Parts: sequence; C-alpha cells; structure tokens
Amino acid sequence: MEKISKFIKTFLLLELLRGMSVTLRNMFSRNITVHFPEEKTPQSHRFRGLHAQRRYPNGEERCIGCKLCEAVCPALAINIEVAEREDGTRRTTRYDIDLTKCIFCGFCEEACPVDAIVETRIFEYHGENCGDLYYTKQMLLAVGDKHEVQIAKDRAADAKYR
Repeated sequence: MEKISKFIKTFLLLELLRGMSVTLRNMFSRNITVHFPEEKTPQSHRFRGLHAQRRYPNGEERCIGCKLCEAVCPALAINIEVAEREDGTRRTTRYDIDLTKCIFCGFCEEACPVDAIVETRIFEYHGENCGDLYYTKQMLLAVGDKHEVQIAKDRAADAKYR
C-alpha cells in the first residue's frame, strides 16, 4: 500500500505542486523590499557601527588611558599610547582603530569605565584604500562631536539595561 501511495505522489508531482502553491501565494502578497537610499530601516539604539570617542560637556576628552579597550579587543584592532599630563592625570596621545580588523563586537564599549569609546549607528562609511579605514584619535573625536546628540540619546535609552 505504501508503494502505491508513493507511486501516485510521484506520478502526480505533489511536491512540485506544493512548491508552486507557495510561489503563487507569495506572488500576490505585499513586497517588503526596502529602497535603501530613500528609505532607511529602523535601527536599535544598541546598533554597533562606526566607532566614536566622546568628550565631557566642558570639551575635555573622556578617555583616561586605562587601555582596557585595547586589552579586551579580540581582533587586536585598537592601539593606544598614553602619556601623563602636568596635573598628574593620564590621557591618550595616540588612539587608533583599524576598522579592517575590527569585528564590531562591542567589547571595547563595554570595557570602557567612562564611556569614552562608543559604537554609533553610522554604517554608511567606506574606504577606497586600506588606510582610509584606519581611524586616528582626531578622526574618532570628530565623529563623536558630530553625532554626540544621537550618542547621548542612545546611551540614555540603554541606561536601564547596563
């Protein structure tokens, strides 16, 4: 009996008809394609995109040179050099991130005790040469200054989960 039912299913091409029914059902449904440059998909406040360094409201950079982000980075994409200032505090003299190595895991952001390094919602960046994706301290601070309002909103939205 089982062989006969298998023969009938094969002869009538039931699997093919089942597949075609799925195609026909979806052919007349609403499209969900996003036309990217004109339409943007919604992003979470936890989206991990381009890195940025933040400043305090008085204009001083937040990074205290603890090197925790460099130590926790699994891709070894962060390089930091630290020097002591006249007042005895440490600040970074060099803070570089190689985005060709970065895996955007967010560990640097989680390890930072003063929220100096953050990952923004920016994903629309590119580099034509390998060196274009090597971000220096000045470049990271410029990104942070430009998008500080959005970064602060995202940090406030995420505060209850931290």
